[in-house]
Amino acid sequence: MKISHFRIQTLLFILILLLQCSFNTVYSQNISFKIKLKSESKFDLKASPLKFNKHFAYCFTLDDGYRSAYLTAFPLLNGGKISNPDKNEWKVDQGGDGTTSEGLFYSDGFGNKIPFKLALAINGASIHDSPEKRGNLSWSEIKEMYNAGWDILNHSFHHATKHGTNYKTEVTENTTSIKQNLDFTMSHFVVPGGEGDPDYHLEYEKEALANGFLSVASYKGRGPVYKVNSKVDLDKMISARTFVLSSKDTTSFKTMDRYLKTIDSIVKQPEPVWFNDFTHGTGNGNLWNLSMRFPDFKYYMTTLANKYGTKGNDSIWMAPWQEVYEYIWLRDRIKIEYKQSKKEVEVTIILPEIPEVFRHKDISLNIETPSKFEIESPKDLNIKEDGRTSHKQILIQLK
Repeated sequence: MKISHFRIQTLLFILILLLQCSFNTVYSQNISFKIKLKSESKFDLKASPLKFNKHFAYCFTLDDGYRSAYLTAFPLLNGGKISNPDKNEWKVDQGGDGTTSEGLFYSDGFGNKIPFKLALAINGASIHDSPEKRGNLSWSEIKEMYNAGWDILNHSFHHATKHGTNYKTEVTENTTSIKQNLDFTMSHFVVPGGEGDPDYHLEYEKEALANGFLSVASYKGRGPVYKVNSKVDLDKMISARTFVLSSKDTTSFKTMDRYLKTIDSIVKQPEPVWFNDFTHGTGNGNLWNLSMRFPDFKYYMTTLANKYGTKGNDSIWMAPWQEVYEYIWLRDRIKIEYKQSKKEVEVTIILPEIPEVFRHKDISLNIETPSKFEIESPKDLNIKEDGRTSHKQILIQLK
C-alpha cells in the first residue's frame, strides 16, 4: 500500500508535536503533606530565596587540586588537626600552623550546626598518591572531602591552555577520570588560567556547555554577584571569576580586610544575594603568588564565621557553587499549592524532572504565620520544621 507524500508529512508533523510535548512536560511528581496549626491564623507559604532562608550564599573554590586544601583548609573549616608546616616536592610549604580547629559553622535554623564547605576545581591528570611530599591531592583525600559535602568541579584534565590544546578532550577526559576514580559525574566547569591563544577561554566555555556542563566560571561573564529574590537565569550560565589572594605584606591582614570590606558592602543590600570567589593554595607559602597564605586564609574564614556564622548573625550559607546552583534551579521550577481549612493546611509541591547529575535536592519553604504548627507527612518524606520555636521555615530533603 502506497502512502501519499502529504500523509507522510502529516504523520511526521504529529510525531514532532508529540516529541515536543514530551520534552516540555517538566513536572513529573507531587509531594503532599499537611500542616497542623495551633490556631486559625492567617497563613502563607513560598519557596525561600536561599536554603535555610539565609540572607546570602557565599561560594569559595580552590583551583588546581593542591594538597594544601586537605592539609589546611579542610580541617580548619570541618574541624580537625591542621597540618604543621609541610614543604612539598616543589619546596613550597603547603602546611599550616599545626593547631586543632573546632570547625567554622553556620546553622540550619533547626538547632544544627553545619560546617563551612568549599569546592575543589581539579585536573585529573595531576591527582596521584606519590611522592610522600606531593604537591597535589590524592584520590582518597578528594573522596574524603567530597563525602563531607565539598563539591568537585571540572578544571580540565591537564590544565592545558597553550596553542594546540584540544579543548573538547580536556573537558571530556577529565569527566571520565573523575567518574572512574570517584564514581560521580561533574556538572560545573572552571576554565583553567594560563598563557594561551587570544580568547582561548571561549573555546573551553563552548566545549563545556556542549558536553553537558550546566555552568562555567570564566574570565568574563555575568555576576559574580547575583540577586536571588526572583528567578535567576541559569541556562548555560557563564559567570565571571574573582580571586582572593595574599599580598607581599606578611605583617598584617590589611589585604584580607579589604576583601572582607567588599563582602560587607555586598551583604548590606536588603535583598538576598549569591556570589563566588576563588583562590589556589591555602598553605604557608603563597603558591605561584596566586594563593592565600594560611594565616591569611585562617583570618579570612574565621572572620566570616565570627561575623556571619553561628558566632555572629548567622546570615551566611557557606556552600559550594554546585550546591547553591542546584538549590536555585530547583526553587525556580517547583510549583507550590496549598489550601487552608481552619487549623489544617494541605500542601502539594509539584516537582520538575531533576537532572541525574544533581547531588543536592533540598527545598526550603518560608512560612508566614503567628501560629505554632506540626507537620503530618508520609513516612518516606524527610521534612524538618521549626513549628514549635520560631515557626518560620520547613526543609524538604529529597532522595
